[in-house]
Amino acid sequence: MLIGDDVPERNCRDWSTQAPQHPLAVVRPADVQGVAAAMRACRAAGLPVVPQGGLTGLCGGARPEPGWVALSLERLVGIEEIDVASATMTVRAGTPLETVQRAADEAGFFFALDLGARGSCAIGGNLSTNAGGNRVIRYGMARELVLGLEVVLPDGTIVSSLNKMLKNNAGYDLKQLFIGSEGTLGIITRIVLRLHPKPGCTMAAVCALPDYASVVSLLGAARRGLGPLLSAFEVMWPDYWQVVTERVGVRSPLQGSHGFYVLIEAQGTDESIDGPRFEAWMEKLLEQGALSDAAVARSLADTQSFWALRDACAEFFQVLGAHISYDVGLSVKDMHDYAARCKAALARRIPGCESVYYGHIGDGNLHLVSWVPRLGIEQQPKDAMDEVIYGLVREFGGTVSAEHGIGTVKKRWLGHARSPEEIALMKTIKAALDPLGLLNPGKVL
Repeated sequence: MLIGDDVPERNCRDWSTQAPQHPLAVVRPADVQGVAAAMRACRAAGLPVVPQGGLTGLCGGARPEPGWVALSLERLVGIEEIDVASATMTVRAGTPLETVQRAADEAGFFFALDLGARGSCAIGGNLSTNAGGNRVIRYGMARELVLGLEVVLPDGTIVSSLNKMLKNNAGYDLKQLFIGSEGTLGIITRIVLRLHPKPGCTMAAVCALPDYASVVSLLGAARRGLGPLLSAFEVMWPDYWQVVTERVGVRSPLQGSHGFYVLIEAQGTDESIDGPRFEAWMEKLLEQGALSDAAVARSLADTQSFWALRDACAEFFQVLGAHISYDVGLSVKDMHDYAARCKAALARRIPGCESVYYGHIGDGNLHLVSWVPRLGIEQQPKDAMDEVIYGLVREFGGTVSAEHGIGTVKKRWLGHARSPEEIALMKTIKAALDPLGLLNPGKVL
């Protein structure tokens, strides 16, 4: 246990913009029995507990409050088993996502979940927020990649259901209670992950299109023409493209300026078959006039350079200065109307406010970044931005969180995406599992 000045600075905050808070203590159990013992001790002492993984969350879900105990899973790491016959991996919750990906690859498999913080985020935290990432259109959200869980409840009870079966309808699917609950119902300690066959080849292209209607048509064509090969469909509005190519300095593989830009990725099993199939599909689109321009990857280096365009948002602090990032979900047909209205409303409501738009689109996830130039992070008018952005989300019938969770940052806006009846049921579940309200209190609800 670490207390007082021995508490590391990293345990005082996550990646949200909220100010750090010093917890009463940090405990770092190395096994599930240690987690259970810590929960029982904190319950007996009436101390609130915040679970912490890689601390890469953006919504304050892992941020402590003064007087709380931070329960860090940084020592609960390691791959316990890879079952080749079942195509599963059993892993401890504190294990970094990138470690999981590498272990799967070395065993001849593919673990599909991927996001920019892969080297820092913990797999348990990924499940706690039901992370999405780049390949949801093919493999689904984090919950689709989990077969079994071991969880410690707020009273210290260990519930172990390390199921490896795809089909198991014996009663309630209890793991779904904890996936996406942001550490408010229990602490995930071990996981059985579903693995997929390692792709035999990866194809990628960057496409230019004149308007959003063409983007939606291309998405439909990709679903029909590529079928299960389609693994990513990333859309970038021209404002985002301009920042990435002109200010971040990522080289554009296309000529001229266009209305929209799309990164398409497909994963196949045989390069000699799937590679020509992908190229033929792209050539057909160009011949039909469905694309304004396109560049097809000819090498792994090309594919990586194409993804650099989409991943360049990680460099925004260096080129834009302080800014606020948003993660919302909308119907695919509504995304451009939402983006256009949002951009105009932000500029009208907040003098000098700029914003850029990009996202996964195929799975209904739009990201946007807004900022007032030359203002520090504390001076950014976040409340006004929230009101505009989430107010329009409500109007369009979307969700205030597509993949980052609620935490405390979005708690005020939960009612914009969930009905009073849904929220009441969430509170009933929380009260049943944590009647003393000591596990990550005040988060989500």
